[in-house]
Amino acid sequence: MVQFSLIPSAEAADLADDIRELFDDLSRTLDRNQRSYSGECHPALDVLETDTSVEVAVDVAGVPPGALRVLFRSGVLLIVGEKAPAPAASEQTFHLVERAFGRFARAVRVAGAFDVQNSRATLRDGQLTIVLPKIDDRRGRAHRIPITSAARP
Repeated sequence: MVQFSLIPSAEAADLADDIRELFDDLSRTLDRNQRSYSGECHPALDVLETDTSVEVAVDVAGVPPGALRVLFRSGVLLIVGEKAPAPAASEQTFHLVERAFGRFARAVRVAGAFDVQNSRATLRDGQLTIVLPKIDDRRGRAHRIPITSAARP
């Protein structure tokens, strides 16, 4: 069974360089109308395990694929993105605002052995699904080592 946990904020500080680098990449590549210059959002996510993989599903409605980045390093899956508000019309008055906009970074620690080269991330209907295929982790298992006789020279 694969174990997972959310990254505590103290450990998240260790990921700061990766997060900064991914945000810098978004800043360089996103069109102006896809940028969110303020705010912070916290998209919900689910982590589930199947016989063959661990899957992470993240609610990112309204976020285009170009505004998302996914990184896996040392057992931590990092999802970074930027959700821009819809362009404002000139004469608008909001009566209720509940949706969050802005930059986000979610980190999930996933213990286990994964075939990261064959991992995939798919965005469909506002849900980003990341699939980490499992591989057989042989560490910690007993392995019998056969003994052979060597001929004397």
